Amino acid sequence: MNPPIVVAALYRFVRLDDYAALREPLLELMRNTGLRGTLLLAGEGINGTVAGDPAGVEALLARLRADPRFDDLECKFSRTGEMPFHRARVKLRREIVTLGVDDVDPDQAGVHVEPAAWNALLDDPAVTVIDTRNAYETAIGSFAGAIHPGTESFRDFPAFVDAELDPRRQRKIAMFCTGGIRCEKATAYLRQHGFGEVYQLRGGILKYLEEVPESESRWRGECFVFDNRVSVNHALEPGSYDQCHACRLPLSETDKQSELYQPGVSCPACHGVRDDAARERLRERERQVGLARKRGETHFGDDASARGATRRAAKLAAKAAQRRRATG
Repeated sequence: MNPPIVVAALYRFVRLDDYAALREPLLELMRNTGLRGTLLLAGEGINGTVAGDPAGVEALLARLRADPRFDDLECKFSRTGEMPFHRARVKLRREIVTLGVDDVDPDQAGVHVEPAAWNALLDDPAVTVIDTRNAYETAIGSFAGAIHPGTESFRDFPAFVDAELDPRRQRKIAMFCTGGIRCEKATAYLRQHGFGEVYQLRGGILKYLEEVPESESRWRGECFVFDNRVSVNHALEPGSYDQCHACRLPLSETDKQSELYQPGVSCPACHGVRDDAARERLRERERQVGLARKRGETHFGDDASARGATRRAAKLAAKAAQRRRATG
C-alpha cells in the first residue's frame, strides 16, 4: 500500500506579468486543501515543491493548468509516509531559480533528452557531462563520470563556466540537475555564450529515477531534496541521510558517529564556525524542538526545507573546510 502523501515538484518558465496577483489565490487553495510546501512566483514563471493527499495535489495542478500559460507545466511525483513540510507558502521573487544574470532567456535552453535516452549520452566519449547542482548535493549522489563544479550556490555557476569551459574544447555538453529547472537556465547561459551543442536531462534526476529501471541506471548514491526527507533513493523513497539542524547539510551515519556531531548544534561540516553564544542558542533551539515534538506540535525552527538556510550552510561548510586545511 502506497504512503498517503504525494510530493509534487513543479516548474514552468513562462512570462507572468501578473504574477503578484496569483499569490493569494494559490495560497488560499493550498490552505483549503491541506497542502504544504513552497511555490515561487516571478515574472519568468513558477517553481516549487508541495506535498499533501492526492486530491489536494490534483486540485492545485488543475488550478494551474486551467491557465493556458501553464499547459506545459513540468511536474515530478514521489511519495512519502510523513509530511515533509511544515507550512504552506507562496513567495514572490525576482527569479524562480536564482542565477543572478539578467539577460538569460530560458527559451534558448538546450535540447531536452528523455530519461530513456540519457544513458547513451553518458556513454558518448565526445560529451562533457556536468552536474549543475551544488557541492552539498553532489556529495551524496550523481551520475558516474559527471563533472562537479563544486559550487556553493547556483549563482556561482557562471563563474565556473567562465573559468573551466570553452566552446572550442567542449563541443558537446550534457547537463542535469534535480528536477530540470536549473538546467533550463544553465544550458541557456551556455548557448548564449557560444556553446553550440548543449543537452539537458528532461525532468532532471527525479524523472530519471522514476522512469529508468534501477538495473539499467547509471545513477550512483542518493538524490538530495529540499525538504525534510533530505534525500531519496532510486525508488524515490526517503533515503538514508539525516540533516544537521545547525547548518542544514546532509549527514550520513558515519557523520553522526563523529565526535564533532552534536544534534542541532554542529556536525563535521560546520563544527568550529560559531562562537559559544551561537552554539548555546542552537542548544536551546534543539531543546525547544524536542519539547514540541513530545507535545505533538510543530516547531518552525525545525523547518529543514528552507533553501536560504541551506545556502548559508554551504558557505559555513566551505569556511570550515578552509580552516581545517589551514591548520593541517
